[in-house]
Parts: sequence; structure tokens; C-alpha cells
Amino acid sequence: MPLQNRVTPEGEIVAHAARGLMMGNRGGALHDEHRTLRRRRWVSRQWICCRLAFKDRHRQVMSPGQYTELFFLDEATALAAGHRPCFECRRDDAVAFATLWARLRGEDGRASAREMDDVLHAERVDARGRKVTYIAELDDLPDGTFIRHQGQPCLVFAGSIHPWTPDGYQRPQPRPRNCQLEVLTPRSVVSVLAAGFTAAMHPSATARPLNQAG
Repeated sequence: MPLQNRVTPEGEIVAHAARGLMMGNRGGALHDEHRTLRRRRWVSRQWICCRLAFKDRHRQVMSPGQYTELFFLDEATALAAGHRPCFECRRDDAVAFATLWARLRGEDGRASAREMDDVLHAERVDARGRKVTYIAELDDLPDGTFIRHQGQPCLVFAGSIHPWTPDGYQRPQPRPRNCQLEVLTPRSVVSVLAAGFTAAMHPSATARPLNQAG
């Protein structure tokens, strides 16, 4: 039976056999000795997105007393859920992300992990732990952003919207024009994407032709 360790663009942690292209964590262990998730969905505000492999490190998933490994279809999914690049295993990406973050705020250098985590936490979950979303013009959203369209999370990419599933993106749909939609990706992350940060995407985002029939 699949472990409950797969993250959706909504930030939910679900059980699914697919593992995706990236992993991460939320600051510590969310599971018990039976590798079952407890009620809490984060340990700290440090929600990161990591490489699947780094420096030949190997260990059992959900080991006792260790952080809970979470898996994402791709980086765009992780960003939508409120995770940011890890400064250890993804140093270059993390520095690029933090530099754009600081520049958008009129600051030199790069933002600290703690600074970004504090802002992101307020943008990803509310006081009751529910996903924070907002409404925006679809035409203003950069590639790599997730929206909710007809009740389903969809990736904005290459002039289309791509319905998300745990296994990959479904056939792209024509991008609606002149409309406002609910945005799943945190505001600050959307700004960083608009400023030039490129989120890694699953190959299925580019593997299928546009469904002209909608």
C-alpha cells in the first residue's frame, strides 16, 4: 500500500504509488513508528523542495525519528504547495530564488531562508491550517503558476492550462482569456516566477498537443 507522502498543488499530503521528480520536507517528522501520518502537517515553517538524490545519501523512507520525506510531481507542484528550493542540495536554484525575492523588495544580495519561510507560511496556510488562495487575472500569471479551474488544479504554461494528476499532466486545455481565477501558488512565489525564476516541470507538461476542443 502506498505511503501517505505525496503532495498536491493544494498542499495536501495524499497516498499514491507515483513518486514524482522531486522530494522535500516540512521541517521534521510527521509520521509515527508505523509510517502513518499524524494529524499535524508541518513541524516548522521550513518547507523545502529537494533533489531525489544528493551525495549518495540513502535511507529508508519515513525512518523512525527522521523527517518525513514528501514527494512532488515536479517543482511547480512543490512551489504551489508552498515549498521553496533547498539551500543544501539545490544551492544554485535556492540562491537564484532568494536573489529574485530580495530584488523584488528593493534589497541587495539575497533573502534569508528564515525571511522567506516567515512570509511563505502566511501565504500558504491560514490560522486553521487551510490552503490560502487568492483571485487574479489569468493573463497576468507567469508560467509555472497553479490555478484552480473547474475545481481542478491546473498548471499555467506555454499559453495553455494543464490539468494536474499525481502521475502527470493531462492534455492541455486552451487558456481562458480575460478572466479571473483562484490562484494556488503563493503570491510571493508568483512574483519570483514573474521575475524570471523557472520552475522545473514534469515532461508531461510538454508531451501532449493542445486539446482544441477544450
